[in-house]
Parts: sequence; structure tokens; C-alpha cells
Amino acid sequence: MPKESHRSTKARIIHILKRIGLYILVIGILAFSLAPILWTFISSISKPVELLSVPPHWIPNEPTLKNYINLLHPVERGLQLGAYEFGKALVNSLIAASVTTIICLIIGSITAYAFARLDFRGRDTTFLAIIFSQMLPSVALVIPIYIMFFQLKLLDTLPGLIIVYSTFTLPFVVWVMKGYFQAIPRELEDAARVDGCGRLGALFRIVLPLSGPGLVATGIFAFLGAWGEFFLTVVLASTLRSKTVVMVIAEFSGQYKADYGLTTAAGILASVPPILLALIFGDLLVQGLTSGGVKG
Repeated sequence: MPKESHRSTKARIIHILKRIGLYILVIGILAFSLAPILWTFISSISKPVELLSVPPHWIPNEPTLKNYINLLHPVERGLQLGAYEFGKALVNSLIAASVTTIICLIIGSITAYAFARLDFRGRDTTFLAIIFSQMLPSVALVIPIYIMFFQLKLLDTLPGLIIVYSTFTLPFVVWVMKGYFQAIPRELEDAARVDGCGRLGALFRIVLPLSGPGLVATGIFAFLGAWGEFFLTVVLASTLRSKTVVMVIAEFSGQYKADYGLTTAAGILASVPPILLALIFGDLLVQGLTSGGVKG
């Protein structure tokens, strides 16, 4: 009995040490992941003097919301031009990213369903061509895109940005949704077609509802891709008609001056829409990612 009690105590101690080590590891990963975000927020509510103080401190002595006020309601003279453009740029980003996501989900779902269910000549070759287009770097295509958009008078317009965002996002949506559709049993569609549904009826009434988590996860990634696109936006947008929030944030840092307060405040505000999406559709996002990992 004493030996069994000693083994039980030893096993309990080892179990506790493992749990403590696991908690320390999780806390370390969280601190490593969240520290930049926390420091960005702290910088956004700190005065420039405190940001340049040595050594730096985490808690500002005189926190202020001045940077947020200047971005959302700029009234002070001497502010950088980007502060006056931020609100409009934020609206442009929301419109461009939202419309791009909707277009890509609609067209991409129908296209992915065709690749997943229809047997037509050249199907595999066409699908590989679509996937290959996703691998092309945007820098290799920017000059032809610029010339084409110039001739079509789509430069510096939101429709132009939406078109180019959709062009680079659509192959990703087709690729991901094809995997989800292939995981759905064909018998469900066959039963729906026996009841009188056509191909599109089976898609919208059976397949898409069952693929809800996949649609949400794919849509969020499509939104984030369009929301954070910078290189193509810099080339195709030049005025407030089509400037997005990432362009305006970049303009806060110049060759001779960098407004860290406005930059960090703008970064926090620009991260709000993606965070809200993750909070609202969090459960569906997790289901979509996990089911995609199991089925794909």
C-alpha cells in the first residue's frame, strides 16, 4: 500500500506539473500574439512625448482619445491629410471588401459546384488553370492590369478595385468550396432532384445550406484578403474616390515625419470590422475550418 500510494502521489505531481507547463505555454503564446495589439492600442491613446520616452511604459500617464477624434472628426489644423481622408477611405474599404466577398461567394459557389458535380470535357484542366492563376504574383500582372483599366477608364474607381479584388479572390473561393461540395453525399441531391429540383434548385436548397460553415469561413477569408490588399490598390487608386484605409494608414508615415499616434489609432479602427466578423460568425468559422480540415 505505501508503494501504491507513493506511485499515485508521484503520478499526481507529474500530472499537475504537466498542467502547469501547459498553462505557462498557453499564456506565453497568448502574450506573444496579443502584445503587439495591446501595444498598438496603448500607443493610440498615448501622447507623442510618452511614446518617445525612455524607457517605454505600458500604462500611459495621461491617456487621451485625441487621435481617434482627429480621425473620425478632424477639426484641428496641421493634421496630416490622411486624417481628413480616413472616414471616406474606411467606407471605401467596407464597400470594396463587402461587394468583392458577395460576388466571389455567388460566382465561386456556382463554379465550384460545377467542378464538384458535373462531368464535362476539360474539367480537370480548367480547374488546374484556375488554381494556377492564384499562384501568379500580383506584381507580374500589375502593368497589364493598369493598361487595361486605363483603356476601360476604371482607374481610380471603386468598381475597378472590386473587379481586380474579385479576380484574385475568386480562384481561392472556387478551390475551397469545391472541397466542401465534394464532401456532401450525392444521395441528398439525387433525392431532391427526384422531388422535382433542378441542378440549381438542389444547389440552393440542399448543398448551400449544408455548406453554411464553409461559406462563412471562405467569405471571411475573402473579405480579409480584399480588406488588406495594398499593392494593387496603390497602383490603381490615387484619389479619395477610391482610396482604401490601408493606403491612408501608409500615408501617415512620410520620409521626414511619422505620426505614430494617428497610425496606431487608424490601425485599431481598421481592425474593428474583421474582429466583428470573427466575433459574430465565430462558431460558424470554427466549424468551417475544422470540417474543411477533416473533409478536405
